[in-house]
Amino acid sequence: MDSTTECLTDWMTRQRWYAGKGRIPQLVEVFREEWQAQETARHDSGPSSEPASSTAADSDTRIIVLLVRDLANNPPSLYHVPIVERSTIPKGAGPHLIGRTADDRYLFDGAWDPAYTTELLRRLSVTRADTRSRVHGGEQSNTSIIYDQGSEAAVVAKIFRLVHTGENPDVTLQTALTSAGYRSVPRMLGFLSGAWHDPYEQEERSVGHLAFAQEFIPGVQDGWQIALQSSADGDDFTEHAARLGRTTAEVHTGLAACLPTREATLGDIVGFVAGWHQRLAIATSDVPELRALRPAIEAVYDSAQDAPWPKLQRIHGDYHLGQVLRRPSGEWLLVDFEGEPLRPLSERTRADSPLRDVAGMLRSFDYVVGARRNTAPDEAAREAVDGDWARAARAGFLDGYIAESEVDLRSHRQLLDAFELDKAVYEAMYEARNRPAWLPIPLAGIRYLVSDERLAARR
Repeated sequence: MDSTTECLTDWMTRQRWYAGKGRIPQLVEVFREEWQAQETARHDSGPSSEPASSTAADSDTRIIVLLVRDLANNPPSLYHVPIVERSTIPKGAGPHLIGRTADDRYLFDGAWDPAYTTELLRRLSVTRADTRSRVHGGEQSNTSIIYDQGSEAAVVAKIFRLVHTGENPDVTLQTALTSAGYRSVPRMLGFLSGAWHDPYEQEERSVGHLAFAQEFIPGVQDGWQIALQSSADGDDFTEHAARLGRTTAEVHTGLAACLPTREATLGDIVGFVAGWHQRLAIATSDVPELRALRPAIEAVYDSAQDAPWPKLQRIHGDYHLGQVLRRPSGEWLLVDFEGEPLRPLSERTRADSPLRDVAGMLRSFDYVVGARRNTAPDEAAREAVDGDWARAARAGFLDGYIAESEVDLRSHRQLLDAFELDKAVYEAMYEARNRPAWLPIPLAGIRYLVSDERLAARR
């Protein structure tokens, strides 16, 4: 292990995007590329995430783009780590210091260093006179860099931290929708790919996406926060949910038009159902409360196998209120098409059922009410949370989706309930492992979906 890898080992454990929580990384470098650091313009006034004195690249500044395998994970994860190497510590750069190498060079997180962020923009084929940037806070699996200083149109660049061989759906899906003229996603501007030789991959030469750039839309609001506030204020969210349902259907229609679709084969259907049963078997070991419900859950899964299935197509894959934004005009935007980052890329890039996305959003509406009850200060406040808010939002979303897609989801009720149950089972497993106090939220959804009331609605 060289001194650069030693520095990364300690630093990566403190990063939100590092997936090996509780483990000490065992890093092996599989790719290294050096970029020429460009001289960047100084800005002596106006807001910026970097002090004016640190915006210019020193003559000995080196940009190093690394891909490292973490053998502590099984299978080993591949991380994208851009760093900037300097001979000194620029003013204000201390918080982003990774470490000091054996030859007395200082390593910095590239996402926060203007040498890297300026060159990244150029390699993404985005022309911008003012390259000052800031890092978006709160992100977990990736890093987003926002360029919004000056009078030019704002841009956001996303660095993928977990990298996979093959095309990342966050790039391919949004590029396809942008090319077809859909405005329900931010406009794609460019992307960056890498090629490397990886002894842990079967392919002799691996190629994958490392980053992309798209328009940054100011003034948008996070869908989860909007919904929480609406529920807290007792506002009727039905029309907003219906508009979101229409936008979701519009994006599904666009993806079906831009990318291949196909009928679900018997093999596809058996594969879906087998996956549901397998996840349930694992969940029952983590969540004892599911054991009594297991026969009823399995009955829903089995009935879905014989139900009519819509065509399979590309979908969002990790759809919930945190993946949508609302413009000041009220229009909804869908973002983050990467799917669940920890799932193999082969699963995230294959044709799937659009009902998976619909089910994910239905669960998200339930979580709004559940989250408010979980964070209420006392029992009286918990009881005051109106459960009808979620029921109305769910109905509005479905009505909007049906109206736009002209697909009557009621004819797929058995299948939609199975997808929603599978999502709730996954949630129960996650909450039991990470937030036991939140476990009642998915359990309530599961109990409703297997209730006599819901069974009668499916008949």
